[in-house]
Amino acid sequence: MRIQQAIKADFNKLIEIWEASVRATHDFLSGEQINELRPLILHTYLPALTVYKAINDKHEIEGFISVDQHRVEMLFISPDSRGKGIGKSLLNFAISELGINELDVNEQNTQGVGFYQHLGFEVFNRSEIDGQGNPFPLLHMRIERPNAEAT
Repeated sequence: MRIQQAIKADFNKLIEIWEASVRATHDFLSGEQINELRPLILHTYLPALTVYKAINDKHEIEGFISVDQHRVEMLFISPDSRGKGIGKSLLNFAISELGINELDVNEQNTQGVGFYQHLGFEVFNRSEIDGQGNPFPLLHMRIERPNAEAT
């Protein structure tokens, strides 16, 4: 697997991965809410963020991470590629190469919360609503070792 910066031509594949991953892990979101978020992610968030993709030996994108300054804004892995260490590799890359040390995760996304805790992130704050003002609490997480590789 290789990690490289994504380009605009990758965004359609990235939004497919985002949607499949959200449908698999964010059961608190309705189909209508996902459909409303899709164009916002595709046309507003992805172009505004620094995005890296994980590519397999067949040159297929299996996941991506987007960052803004010292924060992870998105980390999504294709459901078919989950459990292969891709998310861990992308997150470790962002920690060691990009200096990230914070992220937010929906409290109801228990798989995501557990993943980040396993890699050393700890909750330092909580918000009752998400970034769109919906009643989906966010956990604000931080890793205290921003220059060390998470294990």
